[in-house]
Amino acid sequence: MPAESYFTRDLLKFLSELRAHNNRDWFQKNKERYEARVRDPVLRFIADLAPGLRKINPHMVADARPVGGSMMRIYRDIRFSRDKSPYKTAVALHFWHDKGKEGAAPVYYVRFAPGDSMIGAGIWHPEPPALKKIRDAIVADPKGWKRATSAGWQGSGCMTGESLQRVPRGYDPEHPLAEDLKRKDFTLGLPLPDSDIVKPDVLKLTLAKFRQTAPFVQFLSEAVGLP
Repeated sequence: MPAESYFTRDLLKFLSELRAHNNRDWFQKNKERYEARVRDPVLRFIADLAPGLRKINPHMVADARPVGGSMMRIYRDIRFSRDKSPYKTAVALHFWHDKGKEGAAPVYYVRFAPGDSMIGAGIWHPEPPALKKIRDAIVADPKGWKRATSAGWQGSGCMTGESLQRVPRGYDPEHPLAEDLKRKDFTLGLPLPDSDIVKPDVLKLTLAKFRQTAPFVQFLSEAVGLP
């Protein structure tokens, strides 16, 4: 781990300015700044995070390629969106299970956004078969689920995402974990203050949070049939 910080405040400053000037002309004029202050430091962060992540879970992939890797594209897909802003105003990283597929496997993730950064883990919008497997696993092993979720950052994190209004058909509406059975997303999120992003130990902090939520990721992995 380097003694200096991975990121300077210019990463957050760039994203703030991009939010105010979300157009191609501004981005093209500032593209070299984006590459030097945002893209390249993030890719180095991913590369350095990979060995530590493998120790936590050997199946999780941290891919430092600039295209098709763990750093998600900054370009928005605007084909079917009313919002025609061409760029994302946050930097998102995702680390996936090597034997899973999107929508059916847990991931670790990090989001850098001014005043709204986060470290997280879980499955966002799981496909219906995976969603049913997770709910069935909660019913089959409620104690294991409680242990897995309570281990997630020891109360400093919180479950995020959408839920149904009612317990889905086929499950007991009076089940003690009814609120979790209503969930459409199974994710834990922890806010990451701007001040922590620019510290030299941001990598150590990220791995520590991933390690604390490992039981949660393990429960979800086993629920959907992954090692």
